Formats: sequence, C-alpha cells, structure tokens
Amino acid sequence: MSQTRQPGAAQESEEAYATLRNNVNAVRAICSAVEGTLGPKGLDTMLVGARGEVIITNDGVTILEKMDVAHPAAQLLVQVARAQQERIGDGTTTATVLAGALVAEGARQVMRGVPVAKVVRGIQDGVGQAAQALSSRARPVLGLDDPVLKRVAYVAGREHADLADLIVSGARQLGAGKLCEENFRFADAVHSLGQASGEVWPGLIVPKRPANAQLDFPARSAGVLIIQDAFGPEEVAEEALTTESGYGRHLQLREQFRDALDSLSELQVGLIACERGVDGEAEQYCTDRGIMVLQRVPRTWLRRLSDYTAARPMRRSAFYRPAAEWSGYLGYAGRVAYDERLECVRIADGRGQKQVSIVIGASTNEIAGERLRIARDAAAALQAALRSGWLPGGGAAEIAAAYELERYRETVRGMEGFGVEAVVHALRKPLSQIVVNAGYNPLEKVEEAKAAQLAASSDALGIDCDTGAVADMAEAGIIDPADVKLHALHAAGEVASAVLRIHTVIKMRQPREE
Repeated sequence: MSQTRQPGAAQESEEAYATLRNNVNAVRAICSAVEGTLGPKGLDTMLVGARGEVIITNDGVTILEKMDVAHPAAQLLVQVARAQQERIGDGTTTATVLAGALVAEGARQVMRGVPVAKVVRGIQDGVGQAAQALSSRARPVLGLDDPVLKRVAYVAGREHADLADLIVSGARQLGAGKLCEENFRFADAVHSLGQASGEVWPGLIVPKRPANAQLDFPARSAGVLIIQDAFGPEEVAEEALTTESGYGRHLQLREQFRDALDSLSELQVGLIACERGVDGEAEQYCTDRGIMVLQRVPRTWLRRLSDYTAARPMRRSAFYRPAAEWSGYLGYAGRVAYDERLECVRIADGRGQKQVSIVIGASTNEIAGERLRIARDAAAALQAALRSGWLPGGGAAEIAAAYELERYRETVRGMEGFGVEAVVHALRKPLSQIVVNAGYNPLEKVEEAKAAQLAASSDALGIDCDTGAVADMAEAGIIDPADVKLHALHAAGEVASAVLRIHTVIKMRQPREE
C-alpha cells in the first residue's frame, strides 16, 4: 500500500514546491539587479527607458522602482525597498539583499521537508533576536558636533566629501530638535538645481518661476498668502453662463473679486502661492504692485511654505470676506526674492518653523539626478543616526549578530530552529556580497571576519575591500545608522515570511465593464 502512494506523494510534493521555486527564482532575479551595487566596490546600473531615456545609479530603490517587474513575488521585494525608503530613506539595497537571502534560505529548509509554518515562525523569532542583538550594540551620537555624523553622511553619500559637508552644515543650521521630530524628513530639504553650485540656504528655495509677466522682484519682506485653490474669481458652470441669471452671477463674482484684490496691498502681501492657476486680471494686478505670484505649486510645497512662514492655507471663497477676517491666514517672511539665474524663489527669515534648503549642483541633468539621490541618502542616514545611534558598517555588525543568533539557535527545541538558522545565513549575506563585489572569496573572508571578532571580542572587525585584510570598521570610519539595519532586517523578515507562505498563485478575474 505504501509503495503505491509514494509516486503520487512525490508528484504532489513537487507540485507544491513548483510555486515556491518559481517565487524564489523571481526574487533571486530581482536581487541580482541590485547586489552588484553594494559596498565601496559596488558598480552602477544603467536603466534605459522605452524612449531612450537613461538613468545611471546604484540606488537600490531607484533601480527596483524603474525596473519592469511583473512577477507578484518580485513585486513584494520592490515593496520592501519602497518601505525602507519611506521609513528611513537609506539602506534599500541592504533590505533587498537581506530579504532575498532570507527567502532563499527559508525555501531551502522547506524543500528539505521542514513545514513552512515552522520555518516562518523560526524566521520571525530569529529576526526578533537579531534585532535585539543589533540594538544592544548601537552607539549613541553625541550631538551635531560629533564627528561620527560626518562619517555617516560620507559613507551613505558614497564617499562624496562635498555632499557630506553640505549635509552636515545643513543639519547644524536646523538643530537636533528639528531633526528628531517624528514627521520631519531631512532628505526633503535637499534639492537639485541646474547649473547651481552647492550651498546651504537658511530658509526655503522653491523651484518655481513666478507667473507674473515681469520678473524683476528685488529682495523684500512680505506677507505670504497660500491658496489651496485657483487664484481667481469663483467659477460659474458653463451651462449657467448661457442664461441671463447665470451670466449676471458671473459678472457679480468677478466684480467682487476685483474689489477683494485691493486687500492685498492693504495687508502688505508680497508673495502668493496657489495650488491651481492664476486669473489673468489677478496676475496683472499683482505685477503692477510688485506682488510675486506662484501658480500650480504642489501641495507638499504649499505645506512647507505654510510651516515656514506660519501662513494658514485658505480657499478662494475666503478671499471675498473683508480683509480683517482673512488677515489671520497670512504668514510672513523677512526676505523674498526671485533668483533669475537658477529660476527659483528664495525665502528667508520665516515666522514659522525652522527650515534649510540644501542645493546640489551638477554639470548635466543625469549627473544632477544621481547626486541628488546620493545626497538625500546621506541626509536620511545622518538623521537616522542622530535618532538611533550607529553601528560598525561593512557587514561587521551583522556578522556579530549572526554569531549570537547561532548560540541562540542551539537552545531552540523543535523545527523552528531551521528558521532561526535561515536568519543566521541571511545576516552573513551583506558582508559576503560586499567582498564578492570587491573581488574576494566570500566564504574565506566571512570566516576570517568571524574568527577575528571572536578572538578580539569586537563587533567592529570586518574586511578592508582594498586589501582584503581584517580591519576595524569603526576606526576606519565605516559606520551605519542603527535604524537603517534594524528596519531593513524587520522588512526582510516580513517579506520572506509572506513569500514562503504562498502555496498557489491564481490570476484574479477582471471586473466587468459596466
């Protein structure tokens, strides 16, 4: 009886593993696209669009988001990188590499016969233990003058010293309190402007050209009005304009709007930023009186303007009220000027929250885009280090955590231990990939680093990618923010658990068109 069941059981097992193998292969293909960019010897990837547009980068999230990814399991990996970027702003390649390694090791255990539920539970347990090991090793940053911050920005900024200097300078102008605010993203303060030289502006630089017919706006103090709407009279429906009453209503609204424009001079408004377009008559009125108007400003920029100048965004319907009623919506800036060379508006001495603008320049648009991505990574890494502390980089901290996890695995009874073992292997992957990209044997170098750490009782020993020798990463200034590593590990564990649990892939029925 048992012999007659074996072929069927084997076939059923192979069919069950077919989906897993397919998902693992898709994840592996995605990982291979970013692994080669990891570490100081990592190389760039060229992305070519359908119309010939080119992006050259080694930024993990940019590569993954621009790739043509159709496989559903592969898309989960893209989501890991996106989540890492949104939450931390750096470490997307590390998160992707860890996730790929966890999926591969977890699948290997499943194909050995370990139940998926046991492997997944072990992975979750192992990730939790590894995160504790990394957190306990984090070193604090001793304020904005701590030289560690410069090293963090330098490493995350791919050894661009000029960008690291700009990021540190901007951070010091903002202050630690602002950088540690929960909802503040320092990377959003970094901008790229064509033909600009690097600078830190103590305020906002809005990359917008005024809607005014003439652009001669000398620097001046100004009241700031923000309109989350069009800057013009309220509109009457086109159907209504064909009727006498509708057209009369249109004329009435336009007359009321003309009268309301005089309030701008009365309240000394010098800058108007609106989310939609500007009425021609309103633009001419403002031009005649030296009031700068910015149209079609994205809502994110309106929010930043609001925070910096203490202006309260309003709808255009409020504009019809007496000036005294809506004057409370106005913000204030001590300096507003248009920079015609860079085609941007410079705003300083705002009444509201402190802001800086870090300008990154380059000779071409392609290079400017990549330098902008690098600088934003550096800014995000600096902010993360200030909040969470730092750890030795170059994969050294992960090797130390892997050794602790190996000791923990010996205490785990049951098949969950195989999932913990998968995490151990994944933690070694960053260093392994870094030395591969540097041209060394990963098995040899990982074991060298592990043995050196045990002999010296140090979690900072890793591999010098120039010489291949064991080196102290902390002394060499190769350091990473603790939050980057922790979030990457948690995100990798979540996506690995999700991929391993997939038993069947079914195409959804398309909704019927009404």
